[in-house]
Amino acid sequence: MEAESTNVYQSSLILRLLAKGISYLLHPLLIVTYMLMLLMLVNPYLFGVNSIGEQLSQLLILRIFLSTFLIPMVAMVMLRFLGLVESLEMRDKQERIAPYVVTGIFYLWMVMNFVNNPQVPTAYTSFVLGATIALFLAFFINIFSKISAHTVGMGSLLGMVVITMLLFSYDTFTIYGFFGELLQLNMITVLLACIFLCGLVGTARMIVQGHDPRDVYGGFLVGFTAQFIALRFLF
Repeated sequence: MEAESTNVYQSSLILRLLAKGISYLLHPLLIVTYMLMLLMLVNPYLFGVNSIGEQLSQLLILRIFLSTFLIPMVAMVMLRFLGLVESLEMRDKQERIAPYVVTGIFYLWMVMNFVNNPQVPTAYTSFVLGATIALFLAFFINIFSKISAHTVGMGSLLGMVVITMLLFSYDTFTIYGFFGELLQLNMITVLLACIFLCGLVGTARMIVQGHDPRDVYGGFLVGFTAQFIALRFLF
């Protein structure tokens, strides 16, 4: 009986570790970077490059990563040291107010820099705007309920994939494989993979007891809808 109890505990611990790993890899602050990388894979010519491997592509990815993930994350760590949040997981909705405001400022700054930047296609600017709208909607909803920021981010990513398929009519795209061979991928495959990841993240958030199903499903809805709201402003 004791051995069985130990096995259950170990399985539960492994499951929670996996759930936390998924939450880190698909952190909401990384979604805008993932959007950029995906759009560059689908159509790098929008950015004036031939592939995601070019130096200009990598510099833009680095810029986005610094502005939308690293700098906001450093700001959150500072809030933690100042005692404004108890932990970086921010389990209490009141602790999320300051991080939402700080991150929102960086995202708005990014959108303003992109609007009239000829090097950044309108499509990507729209996706970043959608992520920004989703962030502020989540901030407002957080007053009443602790909506999942992770599923807000994944909902935005799913909205981006759907819009890319419907609005820009991309069916297939070509990428280089691990051994330098050309691989042709279908957007339906990307869509299914994104839906799978959405389910994975939603499940992970409930496993770590960060949110209940209402917070998880609400996050998907907010993120997905925000991308279509952004289209009304830029297209």
